[in-house]
Amino acid sequence: MAAARQLLDAHWQPQPTSEIIATADSLGRVLAVDTHSPEQVPAFRKSTVDGYALRARDTFGASQSLPAFLQVRGELLMGEAADEAVEVGDAWQIHTGGMLPADADAVVMLEHTQRGVGSEIEVLRAVAPGENVIQAGEDVAAAALVLPRGHQLRPADIGGLLAVGVCQVEALRRPRVGILSCGDELVAPDAALDLGQVRDINAWMLGALAARHGALPIQLGIVTDQHEEYQRMARAGHARCDMLLLSAGSSVSARDYTRAVIDSLGAPGVLQHGLATKPGKPTIIAVCAGVPVLGLPGNPVSSLLVARQLLPHLIATWLGQTPKEPRRRRARLTRRVASVSGREDWLPMRLQANDEGWLAEPIFGKSNLIFTLVQADGLLRVPLNAGGFDAGSAIEVEIL
Repeated sequence: MAAARQLLDAHWQPQPTSEIIATADSLGRVLAVDTHSPEQVPAFRKSTVDGYALRARDTFGASQSLPAFLQVRGELLMGEAADEAVEVGDAWQIHTGGMLPADADAVVMLEHTQRGVGSEIEVLRAVAPGENVIQAGEDVAAAALVLPRGHQLRPADIGGLLAVGVCQVEALRRPRVGILSCGDELVAPDAALDLGQVRDINAWMLGALAARHGALPIQLGIVTDQHEEYQRMARAGHARCDMLLLSAGSSVSARDYTRAVIDSLGAPGVLQHGLATKPGKPTIIAVCAGVPVLGLPGNPVSSLLVARQLLPHLIATWLGQTPKEPRRRRARLTRRVASVSGREDWLPMRLQANDEGWLAEPIFGKSNLIFTLVQADGLLRVPLNAGGFDAGSAIEVEIL
């Protein structure tokens, strides 16, 4: 499968475009340009604690046995600035996040004071200049680079951008992944089944996979096993999408048509027909006029397992990202699994914890049984020519 990804990379250079979107809706999107702060944060000096804003030097030498006595001139309300500066021997009551008055350079915590007579307080501990204070621009300076081009936005990033008033960002457009299903027997998932018909689930699984990795799935519909109509709908999807997935039907004619249809979409066309993997052996890898095209098996499990190894790589390449490595868990195999020499096998596994760690139980089933995946917690990769694993073997399971 790594060779298939390298083959696609060798024949495809994506040309992504960008768009302006609301920062609030940009989670997971990738910045197309460097983003700078139009202002400093915070915009003013603020307190990090509840206490009293004052001049630090008025507290030097203060202790429990010899407190400093200061006069409280008033309370600084949140969202308001003091209307006068702090003078010698003065203090202003302040709350966490409140704005310091002019000439105040520190805040003493409420816990380190006690009320005296009238408006007087006793400061029981000295504070240093800048103590319990966030300086203006300490978080980010005006015009500073906030986030670089190519950064994928996280929740904290959105908060940071909004904090400096950046309410729109220029992000790479999500790649459009067209998905076309082919088969005389296929009907929509909400249709009532006649004898011999099958609900098309591949399109929606593949669409969910595309969306999960940051793409925009485009459902192109279902086409029958008629070459001309198949070619027409594939060409229409190729023209409007950045990547194209063809989920073939079960008949031999449909599989024959898929290669011919793909080759008609543009050069270089089919790069490889067939993968040394199970499930997914009949997969077609192609690049047609700058658009990656995957001809996927019609069997749901085969289709999804092949797509999850190729599609995230294509989407990440489009976005200029490094594909995320799947999470893996070490476990001990409960039963022997066999593998045919000359191919890479993927087996659904059910995980269960015990006192010694994790146990992995194989879920055996044919490639068109989707509930073998629904019931699975992860997948075991049996490498090419490995011959399988014995019961009790220490293995790594990719978490689904």
